[in-house]
Amino acid sequence: MDTQWLPAALAMVAGGGAGLSPEKRAALGTSLLLLQRDYRFERVWFWGCIQGVRGAYYIAEGLGPDRAAPRSRLYSLNCLDWSLLTAAPAEALALAEQLKGRFQGDPSFDYDLAATNPEAAARLIEGGKEPVIKEETRLIATIEQIDREVGIVPRGAFVKTPLGSVHENRHFEGLSLAEAKKLSSYLHFTKPVNLKNKTLLEKADLDPSTDFLDSLEHDLPKGSWSIQLEKGGTVVVLRSLLWLGLTFYHVPMTKQFGYVYFGTGEKNLDLPFML
Repeated sequence: MDTQWLPAALAMVAGGGAGLSPEKRAALGTSLLLLQRDYRFERVWFWGCIQGVRGAYYIAEGLGPDRAAPRSRLYSLNCLDWSLLTAAPAEALALAEQLKGRFQGDPSFDYDLAATNPEAAARLIEGGKEPVIKEETRLIATIEQIDREVGIVPRGAFVKTPLGSVHENRHFEGLSLAEAKKLSSYLHFTKPVNLKNKTLLEKADLDPSTDFLDSLEHDLPKGSWSIQLEKGGTVVVLRSLLWLGLTFYHVPMTKQFGYVYFGTGEKNLDLPFML
C-alpha cells in the first residue's frame, strides 16, 4: 500500500473491520516519510500489521527502481521507530515457516525447535548450532510467504523491460469496472510458476511486457479469493481466505490500488475443508 495514498487506502479496506487508530495513522504518515528519506528508498509501502500476544509488528517495505528486486523490510512496535529486518539463511526461513501458533510480539523471543521439529533440531545440534528460531526470523519468513502467495497487482500496472527489470507502467490508468470484477485481471507480484507451464500456443497471445506474472484464476484451492464491490460500487476489494486479513483494493479507471495485511500471521490451513 503506497504511503502517498495511505489515509484514503486504509479507509477503502476498512470494510473488513481492520484498520489503525487515528494516532497510529498520524504517526505512520510522518515516520514513513522520514524512513524513505533516511534509507533513500525510491518508494515506501506500508505492508500491514501482524498482531502478537503481547504486542504488534507494523511492517513497511522499501523499494528501489526495479520493483521486482528484493525489497528492504522494516518493522516497528510503535509506528515511530523502525528496525531493518536482515536477511536470514534459506534453511532458517524454511524452518520458521513451519512454526505454528501466535506471534509473541517480542523480536528476541526464541522458539524451541526440539518441541516442534525434532529432526531439524538434531541437525542444528550436530552442526554446533542452538536448536532455536528467533521470532524476528519467523517474522521475515511470514512476510515473504504472504507476499509470495497473496501479494497481488492489477494486470498492466507494471511492465517488464527487455533487460528484465520491472517498472511502474506510466500508461496504466486502471482497469475498467467490468475487468476489475474478474479474477483473471489480477496477478501475483512474484516470480511466476504457472506461466512456465504454458504451451507455446498459449504464450502466443500474451504480451511479454505485461503478461509476465501468474494470474489469480489458477490459484489453489479454488475459491480462495473473495471479490466484492464496496463504497457504492466504486471500489473493488479482494480478500484472501487463505491468509485471513489480506485485503487488496483497486479504484477502477484510476491508478489507485494496493494491499495491506492485518492479522495474526497464521495461514488458514483448514480452507480446503471449508469450501
